[in-house]
Amino acid sequence: MTDNHDWYAPGPGPLPAHSHDSTAVLPPVGDEGPAAPAPAPGGRAARRRQAGRTPVERTGSPIIAPGMQPAAVTAALALLLMGGALLGRPALAAAAVLLQAVTAAGWFRLNGMWPARQGIALAFLAGVTAEVAVLVDGADNAPAVIIGTLGVWLLFVLVMHLRHQGTPEERLSSLTATAASTLITVLATGYLAATAVPAGKDAVVTALAAVAVATLARALPLPGVVSVPVALAAAAGSGIALGRLETADGALIALVAGVCALIGLRVASYDFPSRFVHFTAGVALPLTAAAPAVYVMARALLG
Repeated sequence: MTDNHDWYAPGPGPLPAHSHDSTAVLPPVGDEGPAAPAPAPGGRAARRRQAGRTPVERTGSPIIAPGMQPAAVTAALALLLMGGALLGRPALAAAAVLLQAVTAAGWFRLNGMWPARQGIALAFLAGVTAEVAVLVDGADNAPAVIIGTLGVWLLFVLVMHLRHQGTPEERLSSLTATAASTLITVLATGYLAATAVPAGKDAVVTALAAVAVATLARALPLPGVVSVPVALAAAAGSGIALGRLETADGALIALVAGVCALIGLRVASYDFPSRFVHFTAGVALPLTAAAPAVYVMARALLG
């Protein structure tokens, strides 16, 4: 699949009227009083013309795949996580924190909310809290620890939004994006949780290798009907070739991880994303989407 950089706007791209100048959780950035009324139609274009930035009219499909460069970054991050898994649980947790930071930032930008500093911080800190809790309490209790952490942070997100002074639509959009980002970021803890399963470290390494291979294969300039089967076959083949698990178990875990990676790529390809989306959500979501699946598969096959 080609990397259609010709579609990119020179800036962050057109966003919903409430998202360009606002941040998640708190009122619009720069407002000292009540929320300002919605701009009149054409107001955004006028501001851009005044700033010397003419809006770019986009046509065609809203689906643009991240391409080879983000895929290479995903592969590099997967290698970092694999190295952490081989070195031990503390090293894996440290590498996973980097994945969670990119996931939190990418999810907000993918949803057209930027800068959203406080929302990103909330989601990221939720992920870090889950990593530390699983690391300290022991991965044997990982499901209860992760669910408990997620419940506490979602309640905290809800309470924080009570002070949001924007319009009801802005509050709902901010709450939805922050809650979803928190959930996805916390679920990345699945890699660390999977290491408690017998041979769980091998399952994590196998899955991460499969995500890297599937993402790179999907970025090749192949027709869509060919690209997906090739990517999935490459993922399953990597699980067999790596040889860290029994052939059937390795192939199945790698195949499931490859499917999750392609789902993550598909989500990151939606709605004319910018380069920033591709190098955050496009990099992180293939890896993050596979994390809970790796834990489930490791428990089912190896536990």
